[in-house]
Amino acid sequence: MHCPFCGADDTRVIDSRLTADGAQVRRRRECVTCAERFTTFETAELVMPRVVKNDGKREPFDDEKLRAGILRAVEKRPVDIEAIENAVNRIMKRMRATGERELPSPQIGEWVMDELRDLDQVAYVRFASVYRSFEDVSAFAEEIERLKQVPSPEEKRQQQSLLPDDK
Repeated sequence: MHCPFCGADDTRVIDSRLTADGAQVRRRRECVTCAERFTTFETAELVMPRVVKNDGKREPFDDEKLRAGILRAVEKRPVDIEAIENAVNRIMKRMRATGERELPSPQIGEWVMDELRDLDQVAYVRFASVYRSFEDVSAFAEEIERLKQVPSPEEKRQQQSLLPDDK
C-alpha cells in the first residue's frame, strides 16, 4: 500500500478490525518513511452474474436498476429505506449463491416480487402489474386473490419463528 502523504510503498498495519456489518476490514496503517498514519478499507470483490434479458441480450448486473425498480414500486408507501437496502442485498446474495455466470432477468424479477411481497403488498401489486403486464382489471383481481392467501408483512412480523431465518 502506497502512503497517500509521501508516496512511499512501505507501510505497516498497526490495527485491523471488522466494520460493524462485517463486510469490510478496517486497517490502520503507518508509513515507514514519513510516520504518517492513515486508514484503509478492504472488501471482497464479488463478481455478479450477467443478466440475460428476454430478447437474449446480455448485460452486466446493475444494482442501481434493481434499487430503482423497487423504489418505484414502494413510492409513497410506508417502507423504510433500510428495508429496501436489505431486500436489494438479499437479492444480490441469492444471485451470487446460484454460482451461475448468467441469470435470466425473469428469475431476478421473481426474487424482487418475493421481497416486495414481504415488504408491502401494495408495492408488490404495483410491481407485478408492470412485470407481468396485466392487461385488465381481472388480472389485478386474480393477483390480489392470490395475495390474500399469503400472510401480510405485518402478520409475518408478529409471528414467532421456530426456524432460523434463511433470507
